Amino acid sequence: MLLHEQAFQLIGEGVVLLIFLIVVILIVGLLLGIILVRRNKLLFPSVIIFIVNVFYSPLKSFANLLGLDDSLVDNIGIEVRNKVNKPLFEKIAPEDKIIVLPHCLRAAQCEASLKETGVQCTYCGKCAIGVIKKKAEPMGYRVFIVPGSSFIKKIIQQNKFKSVVGVACPVDLNQTMMALSDFAPQGVLLTTSGCFETKVDISKVLETIGYYDYKNNKEIE
Repeated sequence: MLLHEQAFQLIGEGVVLLIFLIVVILIVGLLLGIILVRRNKLLFPSVIIFIVNVFYSPLKSFANLLGLDDSLVDNIGIEVRNKVNKPLFEKIAPEDKIIVLPHCLRAAQCEASLKETGVQCTYCGKCAIGVIKKKAEPMGYRVFIVPGSSFIKKIIQQNKFKSVVGVACPVDLNQTMMALSDFAPQGVLLTTSGCFETKVDISKVLETIGYYDYKNNKEIE
């Protein structure tokens, strides 16, 4: 009986220790992430990415338990990846990059048709999509407007590219950047979320793709 009692005691202590370690990991991940998001100071990026990737769901639950918006976890993942990937992203030519925009940016009166590779913009000027495409495509970017993840998979399968810029809500953007981590992704969050007539900071997207530097160089030439 003593051996059984000792075994159960060891198992119990092991479980308690494991729970304690997980809580510590979650606290560390949140603290490092909050420092990044609120103070723009990146500390131990590899640790943050590991924690967000491996403990994604527990981290969200823990954030809720602390009274925090669980989208903070996605924001942390997006911010750390943006900073870590930026040096490599800037070295890649625009011709080797794609931009993926969500179809929810479309205006209510949008007349664009849906094709195999996504929505085909008609540049009507009623939403941010046409503005971004008009400025990005002359730089060499290929721009895709997608209604769902299945279209993203098609784009990945049918196109060669070395890097990607994505625009989406926190959850979708973080998970997409996670899935495309081998392509030095850069992400821009929607300023309003939802499934219809969402908004994005166009200047933020243009800054991310290097449009202003491109424009200045063109003016100098």
